[in-house]
Amino acid sequence: MSLLRAWAFATAVLLFVATACAQTTSPDVPVSPADLIRAVVSSELNRQVDRSHWMYDAEKEEYGKKETKQVVQLREFSVARLTAINGQALLPAQQQEETERIEKLVSHAAEQQKLEEVQKKDAEQCQAFFKMIPDAFLFSYEGREGELIRVSFRPNPSFQPSSREAKVFHALEGEILIQAKERRLAGISGHLVEDVKFRGGLLGHLEKGGKFSVKRSEIGPDQWALTGMEVDMKGKALLLKTIAVQQKEYRHNFRKLADDLSVAEAANILNGRVTLAAIH
Repeated sequence: MSLLRAWAFATAVLLFVATACAQTTSPDVPVSPADLIRAVVSSELNRQVDRSHWMYDAEKEEYGKKETKQVVQLREFSVARLTAINGQALLPAQQQEETERIEKLVSHAAEQQKLEEVQKKDAEQCQAFFKMIPDAFLFSYEGREGELIRVSFRPNPSFQPSSREAKVFHALEGEILIQAKERRLAGISGHLVEDVKFRGGLLGHLEKGGKFSVKRSEIGPDQWALTGMEVDMKGKALLLKTIAVQQKEYRHNFRKLADDLSVAEAANILNGRVTLAAIH
């Protein structure tokens, strides 16, 4: 399973549970859980996508290497500028490379299309996972912690996964934290409860115990975003090659940008040619 898909199914579970909890005030709802889940999933799939633009700082650690970036989230894709590696600011030559790379993106429609296709694929993957949720998991309320509602999820034994991604998705169990006052998601953590074998193990497997966690925070009025993620999964691929997905990423310092921000304006912000105040 790729890191991209790990993020996708984590996001799918997060958004679904946040919506489900927003429609009920206690575990004792007089409605069939299956009916409620299917209604919420249907509503979520038809929900209008948030198209607002944001800028934020990201810190990513992968296999021991740490990178710091500034990111501008546009409507179709994100544009990022690397600012530090392992806590050290980029050298002048590296900074120039970043400037030229971002400028190339502005003038090359093909590069923009590649980024847009990646984001579109992510969205399609999340939709596919949403459609699995009513059958793949069983949910139960686990109490409250102050303003947080705790919800656990576990595999539904009657679910028959039809793809490798679905097999990984179905092998998860864990816990979700919901902010009770506004019924918004605050976090999710989960782990694989069994080895996930592909083609009986011939194409490899993921090891039991692999885990992930995701945190969401309110970044503006009625605006929530992923602000932290950790993934640690190991296994074997074809020909006994060891595979591992070990990544941490944290996002902070969110700033709202104009909804009509262009790629060129995003590039000018990241390359230090204009200030945020000049764009607003």
